Amino acid sequence: MHRIRWSRVSAYLKSSLWVVPLIAIPLGMITTRILHWLDGQLAWTVTGFAVTGARALLDAVITSTLSFVVFTFGSLLVAIQVASGQLTPRIIATVLLRNNVVRYTVGLFIFTLMLSLGTHGRLDEKLHPLPVIAASFLGVACFAAFLYLIDYASRLLRPISVLTHVANSGFAVIESVYSEPSLGPGVPKSQRRDLEPAERVILHHGTSGIVLTVDQTTLIRSAAALNGIIEFVPQVGDFVGVDEPLFKLYGGAHAANDETLRSAIEYGSERTLEQDPMFAFRIVIDIALKALSPAINDPTTAVLAIDQLHRLLRLVGKRHLRTDEILDATGLLRVIFPTPNWEDFVHLSFSELRQCGGDKLQIVRRLRAMIENLIQTLPSHRQPALQQQLSLLDREVTRFFQYPEELALARVGDSQGLGGRSSRSS
Repeated sequence: MHRIRWSRVSAYLKSSLWVVPLIAIPLGMITTRILHWLDGQLAWTVTGFAVTGARALLDAVITSTLSFVVFTFGSLLVAIQVASGQLTPRIIATVLLRNNVVRYTVGLFIFTLMLSLGTHGRLDEKLHPLPVIAASFLGVACFAAFLYLIDYASRLLRPISVLTHVANSGFAVIESVYSEPSLGPGVPKSQRRDLEPAERVILHHGTSGIVLTVDQTTLIRSAAALNGIIEFVPQVGDFVGVDEPLFKLYGGAHAANDETLRSAIEYGSERTLEQDPMFAFRIVIDIALKALSPAINDPTTAVLAIDQLHRLLRLVGKRHLRTDEILDATGLLRVIFPTPNWEDFVHLSFSELRQCGGDKLQIVRRLRAMIENLIQTLPSHRQPALQQQLSLLDREVTRFFQYPEELALARVGDSQGLGGRSSRSS
């Protein structure tokens, strides 16, 4: 329970832009007092400033840092609107609000502002050189950070930057959820077939929400302690309403404490990438679908999204996509925990893109190149689902391209969409 609570707090803090600037306020005030105390101990006179000059310098630093803060937040609001409209709203929490460069740059502005205000308020007939020097250097640092932030933000919001960030996050969660390499086509014999009907069902209470994370260790320990089996009914990423089935209990697990099991689940208002590998695919595909929409009509961005989708699907194909059954150290079934299988990933990766981009040469050629490459590079037991998608793609291009020349072009895979292999193939 404590782990889940800490996870919720940690996730909230990571996705909150205000935390670092808020911490910078008392930190700036404390630093101001420390610098004045040190100045009194050292008795420096090395600035060459008079009180009037120091006050003018601090006024400039205060004005500039305040302007930087206002401009940064105003630009961020505009960037969120543009990025969510042209890419997908799901990048707001996963890319923009979790970005440490933005948070710590704003934190630097606030820290400098508080230190300069504190130093300005303590200016009297006697000059305090050390705080003035610190405010001067921090003011220069703020100018440099602001210029860097403008350049960084312009690069961050490019489609390729967002897609690469999401794909890299997807790599991490895939390797976390599916930690072992593929074991081949053989699947261990299922112990689930021998189960009797569930002796008890635990329903979801409280607030409806999306399953974000599950503490599997708690479930395994609870099931092992009672010599039973616990089945988690939904899947990570599913929306669970009040009074919907949450757990099915078999054998001795029927005596499990309801609140202990419920506390092992973390809910939220939207999906995250912590234990949900499908969500990385979903974000990338949503960006591609938005690019293919008639309002935007940017198939080149969709090709960039397919590049990252290709990376993700290859990694998934090389991992052991475990069954839904989790065993204890003795090899006995303890927890049934549903996770996506290979067919789920394949259908998600191709179905919508094929339907929305089947009439565009760039898309069908890039999808074909992706399928052909995966067939060549992934283990043989991954190929049937890919062969099926290749057959569906063939039928799709036959439906959309009536001219023989265009049909022949659409039946050639091209990793660039158009411009890579068509001339050599012809």
